[in-house]
Amino acid sequence: MTADPAPRRLVLLRHGRTAYNAARRIQGQREVELDDTGHAQAAAVAPVLAALGPSALWSSDSARARQTAAYLAKESGLEPTYDARLREHFLAEREGLTHDEYAELAPAEFAEFVRGNFDVVPGGESAAVVAARMVTALTELLGLLAPGELAVAVSHGAAIRDTVPVLLGGRVEQRVALHGLSNCAWVELDQPDPAAPCRLVAYNRVVLGS
Repeated sequence: MTADPAPRRLVLLRHGRTAYNAARRIQGQREVELDDTGHAQAAAVAPVLAALGPSALWSSDSARARQTAAYLAKESGLEPTYDARLREHFLAEREGLTHDEYAELAPAEFAEFVRGNFDVVPGGESAAVVAARMVTALTELLGLLAPGELAVAVSHGAAIRDTVPVLLGGRVEQRVALHGLSNCAWVELDQPDPAAPCRLVAYNRVVLGS
């Protein structure tokens, strides 16, 4: 009897902290770099993920994701591939607002936003659109892997949260069951069959003490 091939594996890593994160300011697709804490978080997580033996490293092309990926590239020897499909939600005119400013400007909308419903943002990307572009990119990435190989994709908190239910074969609306990811936290998935949905191995995993 032939043993089943080892599953392909995928790690989705959120970028490290930025000054916008620390100030509770809406980032969206603004180009914001890691702060000192974010650099420390990325430096701490890189050897942990490198020890998993990834064979591919993809990243959002946003500055904070590229800086996070650079630490893993150094530890793993992999050259990152940057892909705009792995970006965070575009949040239009809400980008740059602090949470307090947003709450004062549009209280009902903000209440939905902090519950994870970014669809309420006027002119912003919907969760369905974000998940669709993310899934397209990540399906391509998984398709590059041989059985048993692992890929890491560096992306953003809401984009990852909205995408995980779809990768698992569900609907994007099921994102409401998932907590937001911490900075430099990651999700682990595997896929036993390329024609089948992924399986969830771990969610919001972090390096202790980082």
